Amino acid sequence: MRYILLFILYSICTGQLIAQDSLRLTLDEAVALARAQSPQAVAARHQYRAAYWNWRTFKADYLPSLSFNSYSSLNRSISPVTLPDGSDSFLHRNQLLNEGSLTINQNIAPLGGSLFLETGLQRLDLFTDKRRSFKSTPVVLGYSQNLFGYNRLKWDKKIEPARYAQAKKSYLETLELVAAMTTNKFFALATAQSRLQSADYNYAAADTLFRYAKGRYDIGTITENEMLQLEINHLTEQSNRLNAAMEVDNAIQELRSFLGIRDNVEMVAVIGSELPIFIVPVADALHYAWQNSPDIEWYALQQLQSESSVAQAKASRGLKADLYMQVGLTQTATALNNAYRNPMDQQLVSLGIRIPLVDWGVGKGRVEVARSNLEKTKTEIAQARTDFEANVIKLVKQFNLQTNKVEIAQKTSVRAARRNEVAYRLYLLGKSTLLDLNASIAEKDSSQRAYISALHNYWNLYYALRSITGYDFQLNAPILVAEQEF
Repeated sequence: MRYILLFILYSICTGQLIAQDSLRLTLDEAVALARAQSPQAVAARHQYRAAYWNWRTFKADYLPSLSFNSYSSLNRSISPVTLPDGSDSFLHRNQLLNEGSLTINQNIAPLGGSLFLETGLQRLDLFTDKRRSFKSTPVVLGYSQNLFGYNRLKWDKKIEPARYAQAKKSYLETLELVAAMTTNKFFALATAQSRLQSADYNYAAADTLFRYAKGRYDIGTITENEMLQLEINHLTEQSNRLNAAMEVDNAIQELRSFLGIRDNVEMVAVIGSELPIFIVPVADALHYAWQNSPDIEWYALQQLQSESSVAQAKASRGLKADLYMQVGLTQTATALNNAYRNPMDQQLVSLGIRIPLVDWGVGKGRVEVARSNLEKTKTEIAQARTDFEANVIKLVKQFNLQTNKVEIAQKTSVRAARRNEVAYRLYLLGKSTLLDLNASIAEKDSSQRAYISALHNYWNLYYALRSITGYDFQLNAPILVAEQEF
């Protein structure tokens, strides 16, 4: 449903595009489009979908399974046989064997074995003697297990939940990182547009001053040096306009490509001045980061896999034994109905043992390598956890300060624009120097860029905080993924 709404949003925006010949996007709209259709978001969605179905497959491995098996064999050949007196002779065979069975299988995770219940029927046709016979197995109960080997089922039950949890959290993190990348592209366009607007404004002002200066120069009220400086300013602003227009075109192309918009349309980044104001407690951020970050889940997964490798190395080193047991009923007859009368017991028990006597330390070496890798993994995880916590604390502190920085940058931009207006009028009145005017223009442009940069940093920190904690502090709710989408 969410993506349908986003598609409607995109259709509305496209409709606006046709009417206005440009697509006007706020940051929220750009982020929504990126999460729905950007190549990075689509790739993340497919990766998570694969992890989801791997998880479903893993869970199904611990549920009973029902299967039907059939087999047919036609044998028309001459084969050697041993006669009762011990001599060999060739016998012509012309027979057809058909068999079918239904089997219910259940894996036993704590033991690592497999329990099965089976029923089946066989029919043998001897065409040479024109005879047929049936063999029934009404019920067979069996169990097979490696007694001292590596228990894959037990370890998978520990590893696969951690793997799926990491995939889910990684998907949520990726969507937030896509939002952060969208922020970069969006504000690159916003910055380019701001520079173009400043270049247009500065060019108009420089053009007015240059034309005004010509008249003053002709009557001798300004020097030739000042006249030449104004002409240089005029030419410089012309060049700045051309460069700014090219920068806007490049930024539009990058944002359009990132959002997955194939139409060759003009785009306008609409910057909102209002920010969601809230303070993030460091303790809460750490709590949700430890709980929701895919990095933490990845550390746990790495340790489990290393412990599993140690268990597998130990199991491959020592005594190995395979146990197979089967009990049930069976009967044979020339008629199908008789094949199920008075069935006889059948039992089968097999035990195979292999003991390595001399392996020249190969098994021990594998165990020691696995143990060393486990200890190395634990050390790396401990260091990574320390760095992770420090990174969360740093991020929270930066975010909590950024709102004030945006407010300061906005006020500075407004004041610098006002100062430029005053300096412009004073220069026209002959009460200010060209140096003061140029300084006010530079301050106006740099403060506007600083304001946009402060907004950019705010939203970058905002989505970085969401990605690392998996929590929306603005709404005070966890960020969730809907499994029904898959």
